[in-house]
Amino acid sequence: MNELTIRTARRDQFLDITAEVQRVVAATGVRDGVCTVFVPHTTAGVTINENADPDVVADVLYALDKAVPWTSPQYRHSEGNTAAHVKASMMGSSVNVLVANGRLQLGTWQAIYFCEFDGPRARHAWVTVR
Repeated sequence: MNELTIRTARRDQFLDITAEVQRVVAATGVRDGVCTVFVPHTTAGVTINENADPDVVADVLYALDKAVPWTSPQYRHSEGNTAAHVKASMMGSSVNVLVANGRLQLGTWQAIYFCEFDGPRARHAWVTVR
């Protein structure tokens, strides 16, 4: 298992970690298999989405904010970050990507994004390749 350290700069942010994950894949020497990226946080997640147009990420963050506003009188969690927990659950805590010939098999426009919902902070992603 390899650990990536990720530093976020805003409360809500998507960071493209594809290049870092590919470096891990290359370092393992695995030619064909599956790469798993797991985020061990309850207020952050990971997803795969388009990396060609930055407006896609902005639109996803906007849609998540509309669906899950930061504050609500109905929220009961005492830490005040209920929205971050809900958004992290919506994104998920892991992704799997096939590896062929030592390369991540992402689509032309796809990237792996670390999804921050309670930043800024130092975070981690764990990467395995089998």
